[in-house]
Amino acid sequence: MPDKRLLNTETVLPLDTTIHLDGAQVPAATGELLVERINHALPDRRLAQVCYHHSMGPIETCDTCMVEVNGRMVRACATPVTPGMEVATRSPRADAAQRDAFDRILKNHDLYCTVCDNSNHNCTVHNTAMNLDVRHQERPFTPKPYQQDHSNPFYRYDPSQCILCGRCVEACQNVQVNETLTINWESEHPRVLWDGGMQIAGSSCVSCGHCVTVCPCNALMEKSMLGRAGYLTALPQPVLNGMIAAVKAVEPATGFPPIMAISNGEAAARDLRNKRTKTVCTYCGVGCSFDVWTQGRHILKIEPADGPANGISTCVKGKFGWDFVNSKERIRHPMIRDERTNEFRKTTWKEALDLIERRFKQIKQNHGPDAFAFIASSKCTNEESYLMQKLARQVIGTNNIDNCSRYCQTPATMGLSRTVGYGGDSGSIADIEQAELVIIVGSNTCESHPVLATRIKRSQKHRGQKVIVADLRRHEMAERADLFLHPKPSTDPIWINAVANYILQQGWHKQEFIDRWVDNFDAQRESLAQYTLEFAEQRTGISRDTLIQVANWIAQSKTVCILWAMGVTQHCGGSDTSTAISNLLLLTGNYMRPATGAYPLRGHNNVQGASDFGSIPNVYSGYQKVADEQVRAKFEAAWQCTLPVKDGLDNHEMIRAIHDGTLKCLYLKGEDTITSDANANDVKVALEQVDFLIVQDISLSETAKFAHVVLPASPSLEKEGTFTNTERRIQRLYRAIKPLGFSKPDWEIIQLIANRMGGKWKYKHPSEVMDEVAALTPLFAGVSYERLEGYKSLQWPVAKDGTDSPYLFKDGFPFPDGKARFHPVDWIEPSEEQRNGEFTLHLNNGRLLEHFEQGAMTYQSEGIRALTPTNFVEVSPELAAEYGLSDGTLVELRSPYGKARVPVVVTSRVQGHELYMPLNSIDQPVNRLTGTHVDRATHTPAYKEIAVSLTKLGEQGPNPLPPGNFRHGHRTPQPGVEVERKWARLDYTLPGSSLVQIKTTTV
Repeated sequence: MPDKRLLNTETVLPLDTTIHLDGAQVPAATGELLVERINHALPDRRLAQVCYHHSMGPIETCDTCMVEVNGRMVRACATPVTPGMEVATRSPRADAAQRDAFDRILKNHDLYCTVCDNSNHNCTVHNTAMNLDVRHQERPFTPKPYQQDHSNPFYRYDPSQCILCGRCVEACQNVQVNETLTINWESEHPRVLWDGGMQIAGSSCVSCGHCVTVCPCNALMEKSMLGRAGYLTALPQPVLNGMIAAVKAVEPATGFPPIMAISNGEAAARDLRNKRTKTVCTYCGVGCSFDVWTQGRHILKIEPADGPANGISTCVKGKFGWDFVNSKERIRHPMIRDERTNEFRKTTWKEALDLIERRFKQIKQNHGPDAFAFIASSKCTNEESYLMQKLARQVIGTNNIDNCSRYCQTPATMGLSRTVGYGGDSGSIADIEQAELVIIVGSNTCESHPVLATRIKRSQKHRGQKVIVADLRRHEMAERADLFLHPKPSTDPIWINAVANYILQQGWHKQEFIDRWVDNFDAQRESLAQYTLEFAEQRTGISRDTLIQVANWIAQSKTVCILWAMGVTQHCGGSDTSTAISNLLLLTGNYMRPATGAYPLRGHNNVQGASDFGSIPNVYSGYQKVADEQVRAKFEAAWQCTLPVKDGLDNHEMIRAIHDGTLKCLYLKGEDTITSDANANDVKVALEQVDFLIVQDISLSETAKFAHVVLPASPSLEKEGTFTNTERRIQRLYRAIKPLGFSKPDWEIIQLIANRMGGKWKYKHPSEVMDEVAALTPLFAGVSYERLEGYKSLQWPVAKDGTDSPYLFKDGFPFPDGKARFHPVDWIEPSEEQRNGEFTLHLNNGRLLEHFEQGAMTYQSEGIRALTPTNFVEVSPELAAEYGLSDGTLVELRSPYGKARVPVVVTSRVQGHELYMPLNSIDQPVNRLTGTHVDRATHTPAYKEIAVSLTKLGEQGPNPLPPGNFRHGHRTPQPGVEVERKWARLDYTLPGSSLVQIKTTTV
């Protein structure tokens, strides 16, 4: 079988030869798969292919693509092109083999297309029956002796409809690489298995939806489609069974064509009511794009196919976590807090805007523009971020504007800005996929960025990519790593600099690259001298030999990518650790080439774009500094105003300014500050005392409960705009459904407020905002909605002619001399309280795969809530024994700043006196325990530096992870579908070698 193809990199082979295809001479590329050349050359009469999927490559189970090559029967999906080969796709022998193979499929599949929810012009089995013009079925359908499995909350498996093509297995084993699905080929009645068993629930299935997406029929289907997609499919099952039986009874006399004609007509009618709209995922920063199918407001399904970041991939949230859009928790009207009752009351947009206008003007007149502060949202669009900062700067006259990157990624941006100039990923997911060595520091990639993680897992499994993981937890990526480092908390910069120092001492650094492209080498060499292997071993707990091994692997690898996330950034030295990572990459020449560089993985869908488009206190869009007189003059001319000169307040400083009495008005959209910022108790006091608080959101967040005015916003499915993902990729999203109730897209709301304050804005569509951005921002000079149409995307910087930058620094670095800069850093002790007193345990924290942040959106999904209904704290087996804890024991965690009560999960993912608490709780958020310590350079809270005590409360509840949670499963890794086991069955013969006469005719 040919090698596994890259998923995010299209292999383009030169047309260097010709083949003879059905009598015609056709240009072709040596080594390309024959099926691809046939599909390209004969688009109007596509070769039958049921198991083959372009994104996955050959599976070789269905045999429907049998063709004659040089007189020999072969599968076109697994046959590489050779010069001059003679190919016959419609010869009598090939035609009979294809029909024989498809007839075997129909033995496993009951064709009842008209009453099937999957008959939507994209069912591979249905389309193949039409393509082959199947008239009759020789082998009768034989049901398998298994019941349907509805145990997963999101999809169901019907073994009797399963054709055993193995697409789902290939997707699970080698695309998602969760390695849950297999087929028991040796069984009398083969079927798909989950962890070797017959039930989905309780297996290691993470509900990513890959299997459902690639299933070529209705064997695997989204539950949200069942009884909804077709006109007749909601009928009771006994009625449907009767209809199916009646159709089957007439099939021998009429043949398939009349039945298929009815099915096609009904499918065409479905197209009139089942809308398909391209959108971009609203969860993490990977930037998955896909079609959302809607019927009215009902979301039928998410269908990925052509996304440049994800292809056919999704995770549980992107595939199934959209219930929040229609949740009863949605805010449908503007609300004002009644001063007498202190309760919210519904109001009109006019009254809400009247109040905002009056209070804004009063505060500005009495206290000046710097009494205002604005917080933009990482969930909203680029255009909405731009308008939020424009409102602050042009209309109000303050630079007090920030976004939630302050809570997570700003230190990474700082580290890269210091060293290489641009605070974004050096390349694309494709570069990570192709690297020889991937180093992951402080990132639970499989759960925080699951689709990106699949690319690493696939390259490790099939291309020999080496993976090093440094983390406090042995999470999935750590388990899979070729080398796992467990440093002591807050010591990452020590081992990184020690590895750099050792590489330097051994002469393994890239001196030629440094001489040509990097300044300040002598200072960097001097600063590294203190980081000896002995010092690093003592402080980090990582052995000298392990550090040498890391250095060896880096030096021996031609291409290295380093990925990091909140485990690095959310420390007092987060910017310095990020800087150390970039310094190491510069030292080893791992910039300026494909498959190299720095990758600070962005946590939210548009946290990159929120900063890119100017929602930061010291820069306009494209990181143009407000202190630069020429830049400021350009914006003043465009906006026809005088702009403030001094840098504004960041999120952290805003809370302090409220306490100090200098900040009177806070306007935030799409952010829940009280459950996001550090030291929630301190933030609560600030929100209680601010004079005027406006919260713009889709639901009543904890922060909104303190607001004076709440404005109902629209989520991504209800508006248009663009998002920018972690790889700097700008993508369009389109409105799939109308705004709910009286809610409005954020950009419209911001414009209404701006115009109440004299802004005179006249935007009719977000595209006009983007045009303005492009005109004012060199980084986005060539960005336009036309160039982003459909699934097209652009990675900044984008030149005026539309040329974008899949990887950065191709011709130099964005500094005046074109060179990068080493930036020496010193390690600082963590801020957490000393563990010689009451607080002796270290509390780590972060994300879960199935939930997002505090869970405001994901808890609205009944299925996700069933998987993981509550928050918990992970404790090690040794700590559980010490404290007398077991799964479900309720404990109280206390820090110097607050306390939280959560049940326990005992797991070897953590060790010793280190704990892990996910973020997904509004009632008992982890930030009740965090202090006010921040990164020295960016004021990002030190969320990862928490010392706590633990008290057993004596209450024993159920395991917080229900029996159906995937963490109880046990994976069953295989190279793939293992089709050789099918071929070894006694009842298998290769089609074309011993043919059944199939009663069909060719069109």
